[in-house]
Amino acid sequence: QVQLVESGGGSVQAGGSLRLSCAASRYDYVNCCMGWFRQAPGKGREGVAGRHYDGTTKYGDFVKGRFTISKDNTKNTLYLQMNTLQPEDTAMYYCAVRTGSTFYSLLLYSSEYNYWGQGTQVTISS
Repeated sequence: QVQLVESGGGSVQAGGSLRLSCAASRYDYVNCCMGWFRQAPGKGREGVAGRHYDGTTKYGDFVKGRFTISKDNTKNTLYLQMNTLQPEDTAMYYCAVRTGSTFYSLLLYSSEYNYWGQGTQVTISS
């Protein structure tokens, strides 16, 4: 079992930055992937960024170089640095973990992940 707790969400103006954190109860159980997803009101959940155990990362097309996913092994924490935020980035952001192997091409598929955090709200004003 893996428990995930997100933090770092908030309200900022367009052009601002936020860093989301995801504290995991354990990462030794994770031998595949970790990711960030988001869901805006009335929309489906979409993949923001995914990171394979070997360090390979994948980002949603809408990221366009603005976000960076990283992991601090000493703190069992996953991060998402978000820069140049826009109103369309407003959503609930979720951290997720997959404990079994998968393909790099599936890193942004929510169905591939089996543990989820409760989410942290990000609101960007224009």
